[in-house]
Amino acid sequence: MPYPVAGGGANYTGNFIPEIWSSKLIANFYDATVCAAISNTDYSGEITGFGDKVNIRTTPELTIRDYQKGMQLQVERPDKPKLTLNIDQGDYFAAVEDDVDRIQSDVNLMDAWTRDASEKMKIKIDAKVLTGIIPSISAMNSGAGAGRISGNINMGATGSPVQLTKTNVIDYIVDAGAVLDEANAPESDRFLVIPAWVAAMIKKSDVKDASLTGDSQTPLRNGRLGTIDRFTVYVSHNLNRVVDSGNQCFSLLAGHKMGLTFATQMTNMESIRAESTFGSIVRGLQVYGYAVVKPEALARLYVRQ
Repeated sequence: MPYPVAGGGANYTGNFIPEIWSSKLIANFYDATVCAAISNTDYSGEITGFGDKVNIRTTPELTIRDYQKGMQLQVERPDKPKLTLNIDQGDYFAAVEDDVDRIQSDVNLMDAWTRDASEKMKIKIDAKVLTGIIPSISAMNSGAGAGRISGNINMGATGSPVQLTKTNVIDYIVDAGAVLDEANAPESDRFLVIPAWVAAMIKKSDVKDASLTGDSQTPLRNGRLGTIDRFTVYVSHNLNRVVDSGNQCFSLLAGHKMGLTFATQMTNMESIRAESTFGSIVRGLQVYGYAVVKPEALARLYVRQ
């Protein structure tokens, strides 16, 4: 619309006021993605396309028996079935840029669209994985009676989620650590994924300074917050959330990287001429798969606001 003019002043018609198209785009904001940070991604380089299958060998467990002098030894043949990582999911994008728009614009729309689609695919995949692994978490590491040894650590359950407050949030995080301790999970490379409102509670808690340690080098776009009780803490908006008994409930995920295997690869990225219009199509296909390979290395804390 024309610029406002004072009363009695002249105003030109639109024919005399040129339109200017900016050469800059407003950047989009994206949710942080955490899958690559909390999982074993060793197999990503071994996939080539949709439908691939990666066979993962696991270490068998040997039986330790009592020994008496002169006894006949029992010999076992250690074996453990292989795990299969199926690359059976995929997401794509496809968009057409009209030749007329390309000529009239001094902005490289193709590059902008590709960057935007890449980030949004990461977010979609992240949300799928963070929800999809929940049923595979060890029963000993979730629920109101969690703990392989104690069996009395309350991690929240359907119908009775834990209510977090700024006074108890650190206690429950420490409990999640105890659950993993009882499962013999290694202390290094542990992670905890929380929503933003839980991060805010931690920052408001009385023990925030003693519990939350920052990091001078924060990895880009993975939501890394700091360290609490051996957990590297990540903030994510992609965690599973449901309405339970009228409350907004979230599944906070804790564990060790060896618990989850995740593999993804952008297998196709191409630009082709459109058949039905004068323009070019840019499209991409990203394939991926995930598997819980050590259920006892993952834990779930089911909470409500």
